[in-house]
Amino acid sequence: MIKTTLTSILLTALFASTSSAGHVNAEAHAELINKGGTIIGEAHLKQGPHGVLIHVKVSQLAPGKHGLHLHSHGTCEPGTGFKSAKGHVGKIEGAHGLMNPKGPEAGDLPNLYVGADGIGEMEAVSVWVSIGEGENGLLDADGSSFIIHDAADDHISQPIGGAGARVACGILKVK
Repeated sequence: MIKTTLTSILLTALFASTSSAGHVNAEAHAELINKGGTIIGEAHLKQGPHGVLIHVKVSQLAPGKHGLHLHSHGTCEPGTGFKSAKGHVGKIEGAHGLMNPKGPEAGDLPNLYVGADGIGEMEAVSVWVSIGEGENGLLDADGSSFIIHDAADDHISQPIGGAGARVACGILKVK
């Protein structure tokens, strides 16, 4: 939890001058499902004056780091490996990753850390998205979703930082 809190503070400090569109205090949530369609966690989002506070909590995942991204379409079809969620919000060809000099993409997020008990939690602020509509708005006409990958994202490699297969998905909805 300390690592993800530090990441949150660093992201906020590095990009504090950027502001997100959207109504302050707007909220959204997502139930996260695995490939079998079982609910394994949830995500809560709250719009602030300079970004979106994101809190994700999951269970029943393999221990270790897991890539976590916001995807451009609000659909989660387990039978397709969650490919229906399409690419990242704000996709920029060759710019994936929080540490990429050409990036990051708006949908890039810190890794989710899962303990030996299969429970994981992450909290961070993203200044590149908003809950409302507009540029990189998460609740636009085609919606958005969270995708959890089976391995860690290295925040720079192409594609998806080596994070591997999509193992969980959650469609964002107004809270």
